[in-house]
Amino acid sequence: MHKTIPPRELDRNFALATPPVEIALVVICVLIAEWVILPVFGKNYLAGLLPVITAFVIILLSHRAYGESAHDIGWRVDNIGRALLVLLPGMLAASLPLAAFGLLYGSLSLGRVEAGWPLAWTFIGLFAWGLLQQYALQGFINRRAQMIWGAGTRSVLFVASAFALLHLPNLGLAAATFFGGLLWSWAYQRAPNLLVLGLSHSLMTAVLVLTVPYSWLHGMRVGYGYFL
Repeated sequence: MHKTIPPRELDRNFALATPPVEIALVVICVLIAEWVILPVFGKNYLAGLLPVITAFVIILLSHRAYGESAHDIGWRVDNIGRALLVLLPGMLAASLPLAAFGLLYGSLSLGRVEAGWPLAWTFIGLFAWGLLQQYALQGFINRRAQMIWGAGTRSVLFVASAFALLHLPNLGLAAATFFGGLLWSWAYQRAPNLLVLGLSHSLMTAVLVLTVPYSWLHGMRVGYGYFL
């Protein structure tokens, strides 16, 4: 059985705020990166990194404040088998209809990978990007949501909704990330393993890109970049 993460005494030397405020600060940092940096600073990668780095500083300070270990957060290998068993049915339930749709619609394209990149490097990049997102989403937002509402429907819905919000105004991608967020958040609460979640994220991203017409995903762009 999964356990609700109980509220803990804060280490006031590192605490920034309560869980709801911490979540809001991290989400605002990401929204600034998506909506403010590009129109104000253009393609200035240093400026773009600043709100992202700020978000991860908040996350790390929060872990320190609550005394969370890497094992607590999900950086572990002892439950890989259980995490796979929890995730695989949902992944198959999503992948098979997408593959069937791609085949029937004519949008299935096994060769649709990033131009100029070998397939192995493309997948490594997908895995790293998925792992980073799952760490922030599950290892931080999910854990803080459980401190507010406990494990279960409310916290899972909140995490999935926050994930979808960060993919607006791309409605197709927001819908996909909402349903993906439901699966990953639910799985994390039962078997917290970020490595497996990162792998699942990368595989499901690949399935989505290879089966759904790419124009429907609007180039996977979000935030202000969606309109360019």
